[in-house]
Amino acid sequence: MTKFVDLDVVKKSIRNIPDFPKPGIHFKDVSTSYQDGAIFRFIASEIYDHYKDAGITKVIGIESRGFILGSVLANQLNAGFIPIRKPGKLPAEIYSQSYELEYGFDTLEIHQDALNSDDIVLIHDDLLATGGTIGAAIDLVRNFGISKIYVNFFVELDFLKGVEKIDSSVSVWSLVHF
Repeated sequence: MTKFVDLDVVKKSIRNIPDFPKPGIHFKDVSTSYQDGAIFRFIASEIYDHYKDAGITKVIGIESRGFILGSVLANQLNAGFIPIRKPGKLPAEIYSQSYELEYGFDTLEIHQDALNSDDIVLIHDDLLATGGTIGAAIDLVRNFGISKIYVNFFVELDFLKGVEKIDSSVSVWSLVHF
């Protein structure tokens, strides 16, 4: 177990998988960061500290890796946790949004009764690449008339410029940048 943790230690804990899920993609595997309790606590604590005074009432985690830190953050922020899921996983009435990935297309869904217009929302995902997934998640949240949306990523791949595709009215913060 790691004793001293800072952002350099966190960055070094992220495994790089070349040519996954297809040739030319260098996949950042954040699961290796969660294996060490000290690193995991540091990540959660740093993100919590950034949002602790924002008045967040709901944290949304994007399937599936966004569920890990998203649920931890919801607990720390004393907020509810809402999953955004892949198609066919939610049993009640849903809103659905399709989007383009850097290597294909996908769809996200949220229950129609998950939020109300008074909520202050933090959408969390593990990684920002080209911005397609977070764009779809923001579009889903806007179905509820939410006025304040925060977006957080554990890792942001700056060279892909995904943050430029996020509406400037949405506050975005990432812990680690590559």
